[in-house]
Amino acid sequence: MIAPTLELLEPVAASTAFTATRNACKLCAPLGACLAFRGIEGAVPFLHGSQGCSTYIRRYMISHFKEPLDIACSNFSEATTVFGGKENLRAGLENVIRQYSPQVIGIATTCLAETIGEDVRFFLGEIQAARPGPWPTLIHVATPSYAGTHAEGFHAAIRAIVDAVAEAGPRHEAVNLLPGIVSPADIRYLKSILVDFGVEPIVLSDYSDTLDGPTWAEYQRIPKGGTPLASIRRMGSARATVEFGSTWEPASTAGSLLTERFGVPRHALPLPIGVVGTDRFFEVLETITGRPTPVAHQEERGRLIDAYVDAHKYIFGKRAVVYGEQDLVVALASLLAEIGVTPVLCASGAKTGLMKQRILGIEPDLEREMVVMEGVDFADIEERAAGLRPDLVIGNSKGFALARKLKTPLIRVGFPIHDRVDGPRLLHVGYRGAQQLFDRIANAVIETAQEASPVGYSYM
Repeated sequence: MIAPTLELLEPVAASTAFTATRNACKLCAPLGACLAFRGIEGAVPFLHGSQGCSTYIRRYMISHFKEPLDIACSNFSEATTVFGGKENLRAGLENVIRQYSPQVIGIATTCLAETIGEDVRFFLGEIQAARPGPWPTLIHVATPSYAGTHAEGFHAAIRAIVDAVAEAGPRHEAVNLLPGIVSPADIRYLKSILVDFGVEPIVLSDYSDTLDGPTWAEYQRIPKGGTPLASIRRMGSARATVEFGSTWEPASTAGSLLTERFGVPRHALPLPIGVVGTDRFFEVLETITGRPTPVAHQEERGRLIDAYVDAHKYIFGKRAVVYGEQDLVVALASLLAEIGVTPVLCASGAKTGLMKQRILGIEPDLEREMVVMEGVDFADIEERAAGLRPDLVIGNSKGFALARKLKTPLIRVGFPIHDRVDGPRLLHVGYRGAQQLFDRIANAVIETAQEASPVGYSYM
């Protein structure tokens, strides 16, 4: 009786689709929310869920930013999972208030809290009503990882912050900048560009100091820096909003909320990486301010074009695998196309259905040679990349094993960068960022050819 049963089961097992994730090409949604909250002045990120989630997120963020990072947690237990986490949430919030004296507590829900149906917004109302005295600003965002990536968690948190804090008021001349997930170096550079145009930038969120600050004489539980609450309130009366992002439905973004609720004009752009993307950004700033691009930035553009000409012969016709957050992949594909490198595979763990459309909207000629994969892991990417003969792999540190198997150099960009020390200082955006990325790409190609030569060479 046993043998026939085994024979029947065998073909069924063989035909079952493989659904597990093998080395995910994404991170969890609460991580993105914690990154967003970390860029608010006086804020403490707080996870409503299990302690393992906060440990995982701290580990990833600390290894990238090389900065201490506290993330509070309501510490779900087995009993909490069955009977609910309201009391854990209350005790956790009171502990944070007592120990940190924060201006803001950003509360993100984890998969566990979302799965059992915790009504966090209702809980917060009851907890605040039961405790006398002033409370810090509490901002809640639902971030179940089974329904989104770290990028989706980040954008959901930014929208929740604007929803909770921004107010109407007399129109002023500041410009809101919603850059998405970029490096602290990118944020500092973007702020300097707006200042060069003579406008005050309100950046949300601004973790350029809180996650890449100077050394301390004494430990700071809440680092200095971040977007002040007063500035976030003023976002509802700003002159305009510039929002970076290619793969988000407009109705879901913080920039759209500012338009709908307060009438702030929204300028939606892809991440300004490369000449084409940065030109569009500067054109928008010229429109908003009525001023020409400052001479210093015109000269940066000129030097970048000159570098393209100088090194074009070394990189033209090369082939690249690009992966990571979809907005970053779209922008990098545009940069590669303009320098003569073909992005033969563009991949992301996110699944919006928009990435290919957005890339081809910028560079239609890529359709003939480019493969686009969404909702994939690194095993999927490796299987597809093996037959595409790439010369380069471009993405975060999680693709190191992929690059080693393909025997190609890895150009590290984005988040997370775990195996190098410069993650917070990597510049991606603007003419200056394109210059640095271009130099790294060209030098990687030259170095690979140099190492592969039987005699090598020391002069070009």
